[in-house]
Amino acid sequence: MALHITPEFAKMLPMLRFEPTPRRIRALVGSDAVVDSTNAFLVYEPRRVTPVFAVPPEDISAGLVPAETEDDPLAMVPPGALMDPRYPFSAHTADGQALDIVAGSQVLAGAGFRPSDADLANHVVLDFFAFDSWFEEDNEIKGHPRDPFHRVDARDSSRAVRMHLNGELLAETRQPLFVYETMLPPRTYFPRSDVDWDLLSPSDTQTVCPYKGTASYWSVTDDPAGTDLAWSYESVLPDSGQLKDRVSFFDERVETYVDGARQEIDSIFRF
Repeated sequence: MALHITPEFAKMLPMLRFEPTPRRIRALVGSDAVVDSTNAFLVYEPRRVTPVFAVPPEDISAGLVPAETEDDPLAMVPPGALMDPRYPFSAHTADGQALDIVAGSQVLAGAGFRPSDADLANHVVLDFFAFDSWFEEDNEIKGHPRDPFHRVDARDSSRAVRMHLNGELLAETRQPLFVYETMLPPRTYFPRSDVDWDLLSPSDTQTVCPYKGTASYWSVTDDPAGTDLAWSYESVLPDSGQLKDRVSFFDERVETYVDGARQEIDSIFRF
């Protein structure tokens, strides 16, 4: 019997997973490198869809002290929910010991975690957001560590695409850029000239993607359903240069038509 890979991948999500990385990994507090390792792991706690770094304790130039925990952050996570970086590092879904990282006069409370699992016993899992900056080799990474099993593929197309919100046309093009990203529905990126800017107003929202860059957002004016509906990567990373000056929308929140056919947005991962 042939194996459908995506459902099998989804079956691993409740498990504690890890993957060694050959890259030199560093984390800074201010200008000081507190973490410097060539023996790092990428670790995914159960139900987590993005990894964090774990390094041997000897690669951390700071004290590791058992953390005092009062509240249970995991109690705030809906049962069975898949967890992306919006959920705090402290909401651990694996057994282990939470650690404070003491770097000089600074205490990074709960920024470390020592899993009980035997395969990870010699590594300390680290809170990406507790540090000021991270580097793979000499390149800074933002948002979260890059997943080696994650792809972002951008493809030019000549298909006709249009998007509506509550029946109102937002964008229409014959020059779409389709972006296929692991775990997400396909996205259409429109040329700016094919977007109706009279319907959009700038938002204060910005997000960072470790694969694509920093995005700014727009909302559909006077429509609560249109809040932060569209975005554009004003600052793109080298691997995603095709996205520059393109605008995309959340397909699952609008009506999307490709060559006249209404699209059903389907993904096993819903955030």
